[in-house]
Amino acid sequence: MKKLLTALMLLASFSVMAEPQIGKDFDRTAQTINTDNPNKIEVIELFWYGCGHCHSMEAPINAWIKKLPADVAFKRVPGLPHQAWAPMAKAYYAMETLGVLEKLHTPLFEAIHTKKSLNPTDEKAAINWVTQQSGLDKRKVEEAFGSFATNTSLNRAANIFRSSGATGVPSLIINGQFITSSTMAGNNDAALKTADYIIANIRADKAKAAAPVKK
Repeated sequence: MKKLLTALMLLASFSVMAEPQIGKDFDRTAQTINTDNPNKIEVIELFWYGCGHCHSMEAPINAWIKKLPADVAFKRVPGLPHQAWAPMAKAYYAMETLGVLEKLHTPLFEAIHTKKSLNPTDEKAAINWVTQQSGLDKRKVEEAFGSFATNTSLNRAANIFRSSGATGVPSLIINGQFITSSTMAGNNDAALKTADYIIANIRADKAKAAAPVKK
């Protein structure tokens, strides 16, 4: 019995230690970021197609997305800390505009990291790749890359990256208030578990705020 109690105490101690810690596994964003829907808990993945860690995150985050509850909204935002990453951010928003994002999102990662057939900092190469893979007219693809809507989205992406306080990708912004990453949490799976922890706490705070005040 004594050994069992000791084991349970050690397990309880481990559980407390394993709980994500602010300032270590996650932190507050540098600035609060407005979310699209106040009724949802929003999660943003900051990523770059040229990032090998983001490529590795694809499988676990896609599995995670499929299990998200109805009160959580997920979206991707291309990381844009400097101009070298702009061609891939343009590719993301152009593919979205052209209606081929779902079809070409994963293949674009594969072209860069598995086939090594595309330089992620080469905009002309990105335009040619999207044209070839989508079967669309090249002029239409070029227009999508250089459109006002794409440039507007690029500016917003740059602002989100700056406001988040992110120092790299992949990073996860939770409800415009908190940020975690594979580097902060330790690995991709730990980052997703940290996001779950933050989501659960935000949900609990919302429920508490919505509860009627007892007189």
